[in-house]
Amino acid sequence: MSVKRVALLTAGGFAPCLAAAISGLIQRYTDLAPEVEIIAYEHGYWGLLQGRYLHVGPEARAAAARLDQFGGSPIGNSRVKLTNVNDLIRRGLVAPGEDPLEVAANRLKTDGVDVLHTIGGDDTNTTAADLAAYLHKHGYELTVVGLPKTIDNDVIPIRQSLGAWTAAEQASLFAQNIIAEHRSNPRMLIVHEVMGRGCGWLTAAAAAQYRTWLDQQKWNPALGLTRERWDVHALYIPEMALDLDAEAARLKDLMDRIGNVNIFLSEGAGVPEIVAELEAAGQEVKRDPFGHVKLDTINPGAWFASQFAHRLQAEKTMVQKSGYFSRSAKANQRDLLLIRSMTDLAVDCALRGEPGVIGHDEDDGGRLRAIEFPRIAGGKAFDTSASWFGALMTEIDQPWRPV
Repeated sequence: MSVKRVALLTAGGFAPCLAAAISGLIQRYTDLAPEVEIIAYEHGYWGLLQGRYLHVGPEARAAAARLDQFGGSPIGNSRVKLTNVNDLIRRGLVAPGEDPLEVAANRLKTDGVDVLHTIGGDDTNTTAADLAAYLHKHGYELTVVGLPKTIDNDVIPIRQSLGAWTAAEQASLFAQNIIAEHRSNPRMLIVHEVMGRGCGWLTAAAAAQYRTWLDQQKWNPALGLTRERWDVHALYIPEMALDLDAEAARLKDLMDRIGNVNIFLSEGAGVPEIVAELEAAGQEVKRDPFGHVKLDTINPGAWFASQFAHRLQAEKTMVQKSGYFSRSAKANQRDLLLIRSMTDLAVDCALRGEPGVIGHDEDDGGRLRAIEFPRIAGGKAFDTSASWFGALMTEIDQPWRPV
């Protein structure tokens, strides 16, 4: 396959990998095939539908490595689902009667794109595969090579998605400041809400990293500075069954003894119960273009805080969300190494015409490869049988069982 023009796009929510992944792709092409032209669609599929793109010329290529020092995406993201026609019409991205897949495919043909690199979650990458299939059916060959971006680390069958390690580290850093608030009032309840719609990996990993930080500190109990007051006292994720009354009784004893309680909460924990409660009360539950419940509108952290506050006789309750703080960070060194290994392989696959999503395939011994698009899916549950998670829950001393 002769590659003349490559397009990049980032889509979905931010993760601490987007800028570095763009950087890695540009640098790899510059090293292996400097003659290949590179463009970048602005704001993902939003820009693709409108033909809005940046040209990655010599000046941009020479400074590509600078992107590693920043979070976010310099080329922009959006939440656009090409099969949600009504939403696209409402937003003025397609006209009534138009097929969004056809509009996007024709734009790729018009722009002369031979390879499309998508950096996003399962929706982003499977949509790109649909585009490639549409173009193939109409006699235009397009190679799509995706990179897995999600701080939830929930892409099937990929072992580790880009940006998740950094997001856990940043959530731990966020907690180090927020939990200092536990002495701002007697009987203080702090809920640290972490992103994770259907997967608790990020919340668990953040709690584990936070407790590693605790291990490195020195304390002064005579002045009230104790590890127990700074510790994680409860962790709730979607993969765990929750007995609110039993947990309230356990945490009430802790509140009585040390004067504060700190909870790490995955935003997806308890969502079915919250939605059922709201709908039973006649309230409309808002959803995004992908059909996902808009978690910021149902506010899981506030719901959990309200369930526990009176049971624990908390005098003050604080709910703090680390999601945007975590997802907009620049990639840490561990993620940078993972990103570079994946972007290198992504370009290699693109130049030989091999499509797929780059990742360590859990069904193939963890081998790094281009995984076939039909096998890519979202919603991978966190494996609560992992030894590190069992050790974490034992240290927290919280009884639990899987859902």
